[in-house]
Amino acid sequence: MILQVKEVSKRFGGLQALTEVSFDLSEGQILGLIGPNGAGKTTLFNVINGVYPPERGQVIFRGEDVTRMPSYEVARRGLARAHQVVRPLTDLSVRENVMVGACFGREHHSLRASRRLADEALTYVGLMDRADQPAGSLNVAQKKRLEMARALAAKPYLLLLDEVLAGLNPSEIAAMMETVRAIRDEGVTILMIEHVMQAIMSISDRLLVLDYGVLIATGPPEEVANNPQVIEAYLGDPKMTARLLAG
Repeated sequence: MILQVKEVSKRFGGLQALTEVSFDLSEGQILGLIGPNGAGKTTLFNVINGVYPPERGQVIFRGEDVTRMPSYEVARRGLARAHQVVRPLTDLSVRENVMVGACFGREHHSLRASRRLADEALTYVGLMDRADQPAGSLNVAQKKRLEMARALAAKPYLLLLDEVLAGLNPSEIAAMMETVRAIRDEGVTILMIEHVMQAIMSISDRLLVLDYGVLIATGPPEEVANNPQVIEAYLGDPKMTARLLAG
């Protein structure tokens, strides 16, 4: 297992954000994380990559307990993240933004080497023609790809994707899904949060479902989508579930 989350709980004051969440992620899989707004999905990401320490529980990454490591140490070990709200360094170029990922990632590259890796990542996500532009000049879809390139330049073993499809039109969603599949085919394991249900159903090997911080279901997409508890908590309508599975 590349990732093991064991009975993780997290509280913010009077709010219990996560309650004894446990799951395993095998190397080479795409694992989808779904649930209603406020279910604790991003909080779980923040615990996994060291932004928040949990009140209890463990996060084991590649056999090492990283539960209370700061996020930069977790990144050094090969866990990268693309955030839901993309905030590039707007005064830097597109290339320079991606170089940051290479410099502070798993291989801790020099500036010279990071430029080469940045160009490779930008080519991979289709942004090389904009490498010298200010990052602030990109549109939403391009900023999503920039965020992906920055994470890839860190040379991760595991990539956390937080709603990378949000704000994209159907053709942009299709292109991004192809990129995600290609990243997995290159050997990177992926854990992704997504609200675009048809996309997450079609791309995931397995799904996790959170509701009010509790893991209520896990399994193959077809099994999870037909779970009565998931339908009640999130999907809402069995007919909608049938349409999602039909694709």
